[in-house]
Amino acid sequence: MAKKVAIIGAGASGLAAIKCCLDEGLQPVCFDKGTDIGGLWNFKEEALPGFASVYRSTVINTSKEMMCYSDFPIPKEYPNFMHHSWVIKYFRLYAENFGLLKYIRFRHHVDHVRQREDFGQSGQWDFTYTDEEKGVTTTEVFDAVMVCTGHHVYPHYPRDSFPGIDDFQGKTLHSHDYKDHVDFVNKRVVIIGIGNSGGDIAVELSRHAKQVYLSTRRGSWVLNRVSDHGLPGDLLFSKRSQLALFSLFPFSWMEKQARDQLNRRFDHALYGLQPEHHMFAQHPMVNDDMPNRIITGALIIKPNVKRFTKTGVVFDDDTSEEDIDVVVFATGYRFDFPFIDESVMKVENNHTSLYMNIFPPSLDPPTLSIIGLVQPLGAIMPISEMQSRWATRVFKGVEKLPSQGVMLSNIRMKQMIMSYRYYKSPRHTIQVDYVPYMDELAQQFGVRPNFKSLFLSDPALAVRCYFGPCTPYQYRLMGPGAWKGAKEAIATQWDRIEHPTKTRAVSRAKSGGIPRFLKLLILFILIVAVLIKLF
Repeated sequence: MAKKVAIIGAGASGLAAIKCCLDEGLQPVCFDKGTDIGGLWNFKEEALPGFASVYRSTVINTSKEMMCYSDFPIPKEYPNFMHHSWVIKYFRLYAENFGLLKYIRFRHHVDHVRQREDFGQSGQWDFTYTDEEKGVTTTEVFDAVMVCTGHHVYPHYPRDSFPGIDDFQGKTLHSHDYKDHVDFVNKRVVIIGIGNSGGDIAVELSRHAKQVYLSTRRGSWVLNRVSDHGLPGDLLFSKRSQLALFSLFPFSWMEKQARDQLNRRFDHALYGLQPEHHMFAQHPMVNDDMPNRIITGALIIKPNVKRFTKTGVVFDDDTSEEDIDVVVFATGYRFDFPFIDESVMKVENNHTSLYMNIFPPSLDPPTLSIIGLVQPLGAIMPISEMQSRWATRVFKGVEKLPSQGVMLSNIRMKQMIMSYRYYKSPRHTIQVDYVPYMDELAQQFGVRPNFKSLFLSDPALAVRCYFGPCTPYQYRLMGPGAWKGAKEAIATQWDRIEHPTKTRAVSRAKSGGIPRFLKLLILFILIVAVLIKLF
């Protein structure tokens, strides 16, 4: 009889988890307290407690070829950077194509997930949930559990950190509750926090409010969605060849090159945004419009808020702004799993110990996985899918985890590396680098591309994979779950990238750059260098 797997959440991670269970012959049952799929990306007119939320204008920061599930390319007609309405449309296509909806129980709230008395032998869980339509609470036994609730559910709202806030006569809210600009027209607004949400909201309100001030304690480096030649930026910095090249140079040199490239677009110091820390010590902001709003005066960058007055705020540099109508706290989120006992997994200040960001190391047998609890500079969807592919094979018994000692040592090592690289913040406890992390996950169950054999068997495909963007299809070329369409998806990925913008036929101007034969010669030299390294 197939093992029963409980999945909590029907968002981007939960859908992938259902599909992976089915692929491995497991029996998934997905519980979601909402009424529809999509999680964070299912826009709601009002922000509801306990639900992740996007605002009306939200556009995803990762391009479609880098964010798709590995065996289901996003249609070529979809824009490269999708509004949330396109993202949810893609999720519906995915769910319908693989028949996932029939495994989801909507309006079901998970109350408790507890180990059974014989857990050491069975690995089973007593899973208690409430059907909110019927008002009936039930406990079922499951062989494994996958938690797919994400990390944008519980707002971090540090009101108590700001003296005088209780006397402030204006309105305060968290960015979780922000939906659109309508209530901010002709208002004077302060936004506290310079993550992606803070940047997006500041830029949007700067077009409608009387004045917007963006308050930041540390500043931020700002990346563009759109990069050289109008191509999606994440396609360019996710190439294995580029990462290999950077590894040959000192970290300080690499960091300076990246910093100089960002400052060529606009001088971060001149615009008041430059942080004291280095380029790779912080999760950067992705925002195409911020410098344009700053240079027009519609958006003003300010230091951290020291205290509130009755009608305004005083900043750390002792400058002040009065007649402030609204303060938006874009101060991030905390993650928590209140339905799991702390003896199994404890969360403190956004810190928890998970092997490969998935498995609690103390559990034996390992029948609980946390899916999607990562913060990549890249898309979460392919990562959640890869985590689910591995976790379901562990549940099935065809893959084994190392000993508890090895897992704890791995966790400590990665925590040390992260603490050395990133400044200390609850925001930086679950950071991963997209390509290295995907490769490490893939290696656990034999789906990482073997470039030695690939260069021998299919040199053209090997070149596309190594020198092109590391799109998710690469992890379907070989090993368990290999997909016959992966090679074709890689060969046609640039067609899907170019299609949405080719809405008017034009003739291309002749390039005055490097002659074609020189480009081919450089490519040949790079391929030879890679082959020498491999062999």
